[in-house]
Amino acid sequence: MNILRIQSEFNHARQYFSYIELHPTPDGKLFVKAALQPAPQQYYVISIYFSDNYPNEMPRVYVTKPVIDSAPHRYDHGNICYLHPTMWNPGVHNLLFVIERAAKWLAKYEIWKRNGTWPGAAIKH
Repeated sequence: MNILRIQSEFNHARQYFSYIELHPTPDGKLFVKAALQPAPQQYYVISIYFSDNYPNEMPRVYVTKPVIDSAPHRYDHGNICYLHPTMWNPGVHNLLFVIERAAKWLAKYEIWKRNGTWPGAAIKH
């Protein structure tokens, strides 16, 4: 885990998102919490966890508030599928990208809740 890169990316992401926090985990790693509003009157809190291989492995994103019990485009552990893992590029993608993609996922989730159809393309994995 590249802690200096995460801290730098966090400082950059704070310029674009007002409600973002960097926290330590009990095992000495870092995670980010962010509040997002993809639709009027609807707020979500996400938690972004970095693996030991970050930035070479994409972070896992969980919606922590409100809890989402069922939705398409989530993995078995409950983290959202904001990007197909084979598309992750550590030279291009960063924390800001992850938060933006999570916001896009939440906007699509809001549409899915209303009409039962997930908008956009889907890649099987």
